[in-house]
Amino acid sequence: MTPPDPMAAMRRPFATRTFRHFGWETTPDGRVGVITLDRPERKNPLTFDSYAELRDLFRDLVYASGLRSIVLTGAGGNFCSGGDVFEIIDPLTKMAVPELLAFTRMTGDLVKAMRGCPQPIIAAVDGVAAGGGAILAMAADIRLATPRAKTAFLFTRVGLAGCDMGACAILPRIIGQGRAGELLYTGRVMTAEEGERWGFYNALVPEATLLAEAKERAAALANGPAFAHAMTKTMLQQEWSVSVDQALEMEAQAQALCMGTQDFRRAFEAFAARTTPAFEGN
Repeated sequence: MTPPDPMAAMRRPFATRTFRHFGWETTPDGRVGVITLDRPERKNPLTFDSYAELRDLFRDLVYASGLRSIVLTGAGGNFCSGGDVFEIIDPLTKMAVPELLAFTRMTGDLVKAMRGCPQPIIAAVDGVAAGGGAILAMAADIRLATPRAKTAFLFTRVGLAGCDMGACAILPRIIGQGRAGELLYTGRVMTAEEGERWGFYNALVPEATLLAEAKERAAALANGPAFAHAMTKTMLQQEWSVSVDQALEMEAQAQALCMGTQDFRRAFEAFAARTTPAFEGN
């Protein structure tokens, strides 16, 4: 008789979930989740509701032990054009500062949720990734793009500062301070070739195979040691603001925890038997 799972009450079912403001599906094995921004007629813009629903999904992924990686993409040949001009920008011009602050904190919470969920996130970017859409790509762990991808942190183009949703903290760490400063001051388009050369995009792939390539990479991560991947993501996030000595101690503790997992034992046994390890994430 199988003993009861004491953690069952904390887990959330995800394979059958539906969302109002974007598409959601999981692979047949339940290990990879695919989020599709799906308003192709407007280049997949964000609204107050879609920001909030995305935030809530990424927050809940902490309780999705079966999901091991996430793909984030857009429908119809574009990734995301940022905040909808009529559904976000126009209402914002009529709000008082307390309401504006509530909104900007909410969009920042989406980035926090993306950085805080244990699953690696792969952004699959085609066409336009602008404003908040560029931020979504930036907040992912791995980014793939097509040669026609155009990425723009265009906040200054609408009279706002470039320091939006963590851009001044995260973007320089990806592409360097000088390059990030140029993009955030000017709001100009970063071409796909620049993005790959500067390290923003991990690879450029053809439009026809973008989603398949992202899913293949996500599946490879999902078949790896999930606990160890989650620990790696946590350390990549937390070690930004600590000294080297603190980082070494944090990594010593993190690695000791990973050494206590069954995945570590399985990897050794597979190596000794000259077979491929089957990681179970425990």
